[in-house]
Amino acid sequence: MGKFATGVTVVTTEFQGEVKGMTANAFMSVSLDPKLVVVSIGHKARMHDIVKQTGKFAVNILRRDQEELSRLFAGQLKEERPVSFEWVNGHPLLAEALANILCNVHSAHVAGDHTLYFGEVTDIIMKDEPGDPLLFFEGQYRSIGQ
Repeated sequence: MGKFATGVTVVTTEFQGEVKGMTANAFMSVSLDPKLVVVSIGHKARMHDIVKQTGKFAVNILRRDQEELSRLFAGQLKEERPVSFEWVNGHPLLAEALANILCNVHSAHVAGDHTLYFGEVTDIIMKDEPGDPLLFFEGQYRSIGQ
């Protein structure tokens, strides 16, 4: 599947007073009416049960200069880094992302060792600043034109 280029997102939610998040590139739009998206979360991932319990999540679409944030939420960085969030309707959002998609869990479907969490979109926040997305291809971070 490494031959399929994807965008990079960080899925976030609030659980027991703390922000939780994970990097995800298995994300897509599903339906316009109703507005639905899907994110695939592995059963061994900590976020799997957290999203199941909270019933909500946000998808933060990363900019090309946010590779460090992706690595942080993927657990690839040794030391902690400060991360700034803005809060909208109870959702912690990455302030500098290209866009933020706020969702309530619409349904969940087990597919092998992952669960597909379908999210009903309650809000989309588009940033005024232009920017290119962070991409992932052949196991490496990329950007448009690279």
